[in-house]
Amino acid sequence: MSSFLATTLRSVLRHFKTAWLFTRSDFKTVIFPVMIFATVVSPRRNPLALSGALCWLWFHLFQFNASNQSYSAHEDVLNKPWRPVPSGRISVKDSRALRWGLMVFCLGLSSLFSLHVVITSGVYTVLLIMHDDLHLSHHPIFKNLCNAGGFLTYELGSSLILSGGSSLDRTSIKALSCSAFVIIMTIHAQDFADINGDRRSGRRTLPIVAPEGSRIYMLCALPLFSFALASFWSLGPFSSVLFVSMGSWVGLRYFLFRDKIRDESNFCLYIIWFMGVHLLPANVRFRALAW
Repeated sequence: MSSFLATTLRSVLRHFKTAWLFTRSDFKTVIFPVMIFATVVSPRRNPLALSGALCWLWFHLFQFNASNQSYSAHEDVLNKPWRPVPSGRISVKDSRALRWGLMVFCLGLSSLFSLHVVITSGVYTVLLIMHDDLHLSHHPIFKNLCNAGGFLTYELGSSLILSGGSSLDRTSIKALSCSAFVIIMTIHAQDFADINGDRRSGRRTLPIVAPEGSRIYMLCALPLFSFALASFWSLGPFSSVLFVSMGSWVGLRYFLFRDKIRDESNFCLYIIWFMGVHLLPANVRFRALAW
């Protein structure tokens, strides 16, 4: 009996580790920004709802990664060899079967909250099929649109759960619109460090299609968007200078520093700036950035 329990425990822990490895690299890029966003824009503060939103978000992210990583194993051998598929923890076939199982599970999980959350989960599944199964991820423009749509569903679903209702207020809708715009216009920031793997997999990302133009774009766009967002959310003078300076510094780094290691650092700084974007609605909710 003790041997059976030990074997069962090892198997369970292995599966937990596999699930963790599927989503490990996306905590800083998805989990943290989305939960910051949902917490800021939600007029309600409920620890139970916060836990539910985090659970809903993680399982949808798990669904995405189980699908996406089953198609990018040859690319991940170069970029992220520790992921479950390239490291041999799970096969491509099993990863795709897991993805379809998670799709059903996520729809069922969404039904515990509201019809609007179920619809959000359904839209997310359609976007995932378009991104992976219809190979829109190989097109530089459609890839960005699918990524923006997917990220928007993360934010929408989490915000609906935290809000505890079937609709969002005006501030939440404005915040979602700003977030969608920023994601569509700057999401290719993540592609600079993955150029070698993307080229090997046949993806045509903006840094591959326009290597110089995409960096000039980051140099100009991040300061401009930072200034526009600071004005839109009526930040105070010091908050505005701080936020615009951060965007300008990140844009300058993308233009000046172009090797893989520096691009990974650039993306980490971009994520910090992106989290800042998600904090800006706090100035409307609490006047927290009026200084």
